[in-house]
Amino acid sequence: MRYPPEDAGAPAATGRQGGASIGAVTDIADFERLIAGDHGLVVVSTLRDDGTIASSVVNAGVLPHPLTGERVVGMVIRGGTRKLTQLRARPRATVAVRVGWQWATAEGPVELAGPADPLPGIDAERTRILLREIFTAAGGTHDDWNTYDRVMAAEGRTAVLLRPERVYSNPGQ
Repeated sequence: MRYPPEDAGAPAATGRQGGASIGAVTDIADFERLIAGDHGLVVVSTLRDDGTIASSVVNAGVLPHPLTGERVVGMVIRGGTRKLTQLRARPRATVAVRVGWQWATAEGPVELAGPADPLPGIDAERTRILLREIFTAAGGTHDDWNTYDRVMAAEGRTAVLLRPERVYSNPGQ
């Protein structure tokens, strides 16, 4: 096999023509399978005020949306960060996960649930539990959940829930 494979950067087709598949149809399950491959580390990209893209590395996991049950990509973002400010102003993100030569990307709108970002239908107690759920979906474990909760509250951590409108990956995924 050549390294990198010739088609490693080409996204898989994500649609159908005439009922026949035109390539590997990728969904959130493909994205989720890669999460465990590198401790839930992903690259999240947001849009700055000037239209340029900001990217950083965070932990993410796939879990049911706390209100709808729909599978979403969840991240926990520290309060006061530029990333959180950008998501408030322009609530869309792109998240890419990579393990070796395999990768998957999810794009879509985001919802925020945190101390400065109340989400209708989710109270403070449900937000506290949601932060734990995202942490564990990203592969995290903790020996002292009370300490975890205190740190999350002190840092103004906010749950970010990305609803995947588009998911794509490299062929062979």
